[in-house]
Amino acid sequence: MNRYALWKYLVIVVAILLGSLYTLPNFFGEAPAVQVSPARATAKVDLDVQAKVEEALKGAGLTPAMQALENNSLKVRFDTTEQQLKGKDAIQRALNPNADNAAYVVALNLIARTPAWLSSLRAAPMYLGLDLRGGVHFMLQVDMQAALTKKAESLAGDLRTALREKSIRHSGISRNGQSIELLFKDPATAQAASTLLRDQFGDLQVIQAATGQGETGLSASLKPEAARRVQDQAIKQNITTLHNRINELGVAEPVIQQQGLDRIVVQLPGVQDTAKAKDILGRTATLEIRMVDESSEARQAEIGSGMVPFGTEKYLDRNGQGVVVKKQVLLTGENLTDAQPGFDNQTQEAAVHLTLDAKGARIFKDVTRENVGKRMAILLFEKGKGEVVTAPVIRTEIGGGRVQISGRMTSVEATDTALLLRAGSLAAPMEIIEERTIGPSLGAENIAKGFDSVTWGFVAVAVFMCVYYMLFGVISSIALAVNLLLLVAVLSMLQATLTLPGMAAMALVLGMAIDANVLINERVREELRQGAAPQTAIHTGYDRAWSTILDSNVTTLIAGLALLAFGSGPVRGFAVVHCLGILTSMFSAVFFSRGLVNLWYGRQKRLQTVSIGTVWRPDDLTAKVIRSEEHTSELQSHLNRMPSSA
Repeated sequence: MNRYALWKYLVIVVAILLGSLYTLPNFFGEAPAVQVSPARATAKVDLDVQAKVEEALKGAGLTPAMQALENNSLKVRFDTTEQQLKGKDAIQRALNPNADNAAYVVALNLIARTPAWLSSLRAAPMYLGLDLRGGVHFMLQVDMQAALTKKAESLAGDLRTALREKSIRHSGISRNGQSIELLFKDPATAQAASTLLRDQFGDLQVIQAATGQGETGLSASLKPEAARRVQDQAIKQNITTLHNRINELGVAEPVIQQQGLDRIVVQLPGVQDTAKAKDILGRTATLEIRMVDESSEARQAEIGSGMVPFGTEKYLDRNGQGVVVKKQVLLTGENLTDAQPGFDNQTQEAAVHLTLDAKGARIFKDVTRENVGKRMAILLFEKGKGEVVTAPVIRTEIGGGRVQISGRMTSVEATDTALLLRAGSLAAPMEIIEERTIGPSLGAENIAKGFDSVTWGFVAVAVFMCVYYMLFGVISSIALAVNLLLLVAVLSMLQATLTLPGMAAMALVLGMAIDANVLINERVREELRQGAAPQTAIHTGYDRAWSTILDSNVTTLIAGLALLAFGSGPVRGFAVVHCLGILTSMFSAVFFSRGLVNLWYGRQKRLQTVSIGTVWRPDDLTAKVIRSEEHTSELQSHLNRMPSSA
């Protein structure tokens, strides 16, 4: 009756082994480290940089515990913070001899001490949030007016194209702030243009503008609902770009989320150097694609022998050579959906393969058809400075949204260019309006307090269960420990971020998880009170408690899922641990605890009693009631024999 099949015990053993294995990395802690990242997003941290770092550390008399080169960054782990600070200075001097023009960012960081054999099994510790690990917190203000101005500039270019396709001649199109002003020589042409704008540009509201000298003017501006949509898209694109940039730069588990209508919160756990963190954040770049000016005046301006022609701008490439490009922006990062490095199928040259959205595909087809044999420049704007990443030659008209950029590129440059294009561009500029630093010592104190709360909560629950339910209480406490083990293992396997609210959820899960065992134990007691045999009481108690346990956990899980769906920040961190804890508690409290009970009692054929605390049988209660009634009757008779008072 109370026996498990062999496969069920195997499931329990495998679950405990896997739980122990993936929980283990969390006990090794973190070590101080130095992280080396490129100062420019187009730069590269490779084996040559690693060799320079090794040589610099050897010259300083330091032996790092580990070096890891991944995601275009180098992490060097040390045993003590003293070695970390000394190593940072040595690496800084070796890689950045010119402090004013630093080539690399050398920042303090923290990395896990997980042994190599555990890492090879993909066992890694949970990520710790900013409140536990320490790090930096930034609040960024998005310039929404700049986003609207940028949208107006883009629409002005689209208007020129649309009017040209419909053969509607105009006297000029200019942007005045966030409005687009159009001039026409006669009212009929202006009316035709107004009709075109209303048909093809539904986001614009068009009004008649007064002009002189016999011309008719139109003024177009974004409708209020369209402006709000542009602002929402701008902040969402900025968040996506920040995610891509920071992930590419090797900062583990950043927290990037919207706050209010025009602000973004960025948290970088483990980064101890605020100045370097700001530098990393400041490298979020804006990408633009423009045509290179091929005129003789532009060639003279490139070598510094003449003035830059009107309507063009001069930028330097990575070799320091000037490139004169036209001011009109053809495409930005928001028109790209993917970018991958590769090779030209015909010439086997290094190339970048792009995938454009529908609008970008149409624009690129028109541009490449009209500019075959000419150069197209990809510009990267960082910290207000523009740089020409590459200026390939357009070989043929390209349609269908799949684009190949090749010419004058190495495979490394193709990889870097693909990375930048893939990361996208900022839809609007931002500035840091608030910054905070949480030191690792404060994080360690928060961890200690959170650990104490979970530990003492577990001890209090376990002591109560053992005293009140005897052996069944011991089994319930073991099941509770397994629940905690599995919860930490699942969080580690999912690489979830644990925060202080998450640790609070752990303590709450312990209290909720024991409810299932209380229900089971009371059901078993109830069966024993009704005179059932011990084996029958155990079997019936578990079966009848299951439906109640399922109902209570499902309703609690629904509340947790609501927090997960509609919450943000710390609320979501609480909800993740809460929901996972409910799932692991159902396994440990029902499946695992019954396995232990079956292992202990199931093989005893003539079981007389079970250790589940005091059980009051119905006949015992009846005897107590009878004795109570007899005492009451005797007391009443005694009172009746007493003389009444005068």
